[in-house]
Order: sequence, then structure tokens, then C-alpha cells
Amino acid sequence: MTKEKVVKITLVKSPIGYSKRHKGTVRALGLKKINQTVKQVDGPVLRGMLSKVAHLVEIEE
Repeated sequence: MTKEKVVKITLVKSPIGYSKRHKGTVRALGLKKINQTVKQVDGPVLRGMLSKVAHLVEIEE
């Protein structure tokens, strides 16, 4: 049985004023409000999304 790695993502800065792509990425991560935290399964797609909006989110391993 393999345990999937889970990453906690918190929105710390508003995406207002950034491009539609950044706003869409934040929404696709499941984040709606500032200081909201979601848990996502780690993977290459998630890492790519996080690299695009790293200035807006805080990541906990």
C-alpha cells in the first residue's frame, strides 16, 4: 500500500490585479478566499500550477 503525499496550500494574497490565467489557476486549486487552506495530492501537474502562482500561495509539505 503506497501512501500519496499530500500538500497543504493556503491563499495568502489576492489574485485581483493579476492575469486571468493566475486567477484561473488559483480557482483550479480549489481556493476562493484569502487564508483558505486546501489539501491536494502532490504530483507534477500540481507542482506546475503552484510554480505559476507561488507569489500568491503558501505551501506546506
